[in-house]
Amino acid sequence: MRPCFALLLCCWIPAAPQLLGADRLPWPDKAGPTHDGHVAAEDAAGLPVHWDEQTSQNIALKIPLEGHGNSTPVIGQGRVWFTAADAEGTKQSIYCLDEQTGAVLHHRVLFENETPEPLNNKVNTYASPSCVLEPDAVYVHFGSYGTAKLNPETAEVIWQRRDISCRHFRGPGSSPEIYQNLLILTFDGIDQQFVTALDKNTGKSVWRTNRSTDYEDLDQDGQPRGEGDYRKAYSTPALVEVAGHTQVLSTGSRAAFGYDALTGKEIWTLTHDDFNAACRPLIFDGHAIVHTGSGRSNLVSVKLDETTQGNIDKTHVVWNREKGNSDMSSPILIDGRIYLVAGNGVLVCLDAKTGEEIWKERIKGTFVASPITANGLIYFASEEGQTFVIRAGDKFQEVAKNVLGEGMRSSPVAANGALWLRTFGHIYKISSHK
Repeated sequence: MRPCFALLLCCWIPAAPQLLGADRLPWPDKAGPTHDGHVAAEDAAGLPVHWDEQTSQNIALKIPLEGHGNSTPVIGQGRVWFTAADAEGTKQSIYCLDEQTGAVLHHRVLFENETPEPLNNKVNTYASPSCVLEPDAVYVHFGSYGTAKLNPETAEVIWQRRDISCRHFRGPGSSPEIYQNLLILTFDGIDQQFVTALDKNTGKSVWRTNRSTDYEDLDQDGQPRGEGDYRKAYSTPALVEVAGHTQVLSTGSRAAFGYDALTGKEIWTLTHDDFNAACRPLIFDGHAIVHTGSGRSNLVSVKLDETTQGNIDKTHVVWNREKGNSDMSSPILIDGRIYLVAGNGVLVCLDAKTGEEIWKERIKGTFVASPITANGLIYFASEEGQTFVIRAGDKFQEVAKNVLGEGMRSSPVAANGALWLRTFGHIYKISSHK
């Protein structure tokens, strides 16, 4: 099979003369301007706490969408970008909306696939990785199905890659990360597991580092159990400066790694027993806090300094929480506290220094989307369409519970005093200013 590249379904509406926030990137990647789910102060001002679809309270826009996707919207220069795909994965597309009016500025198919591999699950989609924005570019990623750099004014393709091979088996999930002139991509499939960096200006490969993991998953015939399913992961990396050099922190199946951002050289590794890692690592006061994935589902704090090299299993682990952690929803760090929600709706607050549990409460729902925080509040969105607003602090306090007609696996985002919520069939703008 050789999938073909297509530029179809080009639906373009001329942009308004002055787009909202035309010189800003309020939410440039899946986790916001500081890559940690924190809303900038200028975007948090006036952010709604309450909304109601039945009464239209603070429902500024509700826009129907074609296709499916778990990718989180990104927002910049007055535009809202996100990806979508048909249920079979034969067409993968980009959406661009006017942030103020919701008008569709661009909707076009970027990649077509003759025989995409079935997802084999009901959670993932063929459009789960999120875009990354820069003032002069939109970077779009669909895993091995294709990666492209787009012109943010026209949505025209500047460069594209379709030759990075990986069998996702259950679909792609890891989003890109930008460091200097590099676009860093993660591929944890059943056949190959690696991190690679492309020149963001040309799309050419700069480095590639294969996972050095011993998966210990071979059957009596020497073949990986479950066709290699226990080698899969979906995590997006985090960037951190350690001893004057930037590292890429990346969690895969059975191990987490620190790589040199410029060269891809493996610096350290932390082994674990889990698979399907989906959460982005947290950075806290010279430590990385790593969620290991499905299975035992540990949350581990490791010290990062000039001595963090090689295998650090016995040398740099500060604490290890062995149960009651999140599944696919990334934890969020606020003022020395970690807040996380398990897939079954158990919400937990931890001390980031010690890993000790401060409080635990159950909120109703199933959670895949990652939370965001603004104005001392945390927004958790569920697959059932509820968004719980919780006050950050050492006591549990539910401030609001808001309901939409459809569920969410895409994370909430915020820009210019408005929330954007992508549900299974629509995207909503939640704002008191209509």
